[in-house]
Amino acid sequence: MDIEIGRGKKARRAYGIDEIALVPGNRTLDPSLADTTWRLGNIEREIPIIASAMDGVVDVRMAVLLSELGALGVLNLEGIQCRYADPKPILERISSVGKDEFVGLMQKLYAKPIEPELIEQRIQEIKQLGGIAALSATPAGAMKYGEMVAKAGADLFFVQATVVSTAHLSPESLTPLDLAQFCREMPIPVILGNCVTYEVTLNLMKAGAAGVLVGIGPGAACTSRGVLGVGVPQATAIADCAAARDDYYQETGNYVPVIADGGLITGGDICKCIACGADGVMIGSPFARALEAPGNGYHWGMATPSPVLPRGTRIRVATTGTLEQILRGPALLDDGTHNLLGALKTSMGTLGTKNIKEMQSAEVAIAPSLLTEGKVYQKAQQLGMGK
Repeated sequence: MDIEIGRGKKARRAYGIDEIALVPGNRTLDPSLADTTWRLGNIEREIPIIASAMDGVVDVRMAVLLSELGALGVLNLEGIQCRYADPKPILERISSVGKDEFVGLMQKLYAKPIEPELIEQRIQEIKQLGGIAALSATPAGAMKYGEMVAKAGADLFFVQATVVSTAHLSPESLTPLDLAQFCREMPIPVILGNCVTYEVTLNLMKAGAAGVLVGIGPGAACTSRGVLGVGVPQATAIADCAAARDDYYQETGNYVPVIADGGLITGGDICKCIACGADGVMIGSPFARALEAPGNGYHWGMATPSPVLPRGTRIRVATTGTLEQILRGPALLDDGTHNLLGALKTSMGTLGTKNIKEMQSAEVAIAPSLLTEGKVYQKAQQLGMGK
């Protein structure tokens, strides 16, 4: 229902992940029976979790480890890994600089041109070690390097920007990326994003997307919502985009996964995204906390180094455990940030849902007090959910 916020201006109420709760159904099942597998393009994975294409999260080593553990990691083609032959000292500078000097340093470091040979090298390094090679670029980067990425043997290609649409207007001097043509000509699956509305999701699927990323600005290190004032809370955005997926499937028989991207910290966040309709999720900061992560306990957004309008910052997330502990357990922490797969399976068992598709139909309740009700002692003592 629309709400009138002033004469001639109406608004729709939208909900974030923290405002909803999942309601158990009429049955339960043992978590070991929960099937979490999903498919993106021609890649099947046991765990519906993707590590986001951020320089503090994914490098070659992380991409390989994530593949081995049943998940997936995406390398930022326009990041540090493809600008510097030896990224380690660059990453150490980023993690050690003071907060007042951070943005200027990032703009300087990311001004170094991308080296095409490093793109091919990173793909080959991931493949040689048995990993899934997934890369991400902006639309401009996709135009320039997409063909090279495919020829180098990549498995998946992500075209990402703050907002991507098939109806982009550019100055006459610029030729925008034709998403439909790009998807049609690329010999590997192309995932497009980000978006938050039914109409744009439907158009991206019609353009040939093998998956659609949902989320504008909820990420832990992203400041787009503050800088631009743009975004839709994730629970509503996911539900709207999932509705487009279902309608597109009914019309064409082609099922295109919807991936919730950004703002997800705990296993509960992931579970709620799937219950809202997502097929999988993309997360950054939880993986930036891994011992193996390249960010040295720090995490920053993809738009942070923008030379004209930075829309991200660097946050300290600390190192809390190994990637395996974060993804598959055993958990060392009591706040829901370890053993994300275990949390998903246990939630599915509690809801009585056998697979991802059944979980998408779980009942959802509006529950603003879900994370605070009865948690006075945890909050006061900074334990568990009170951290």
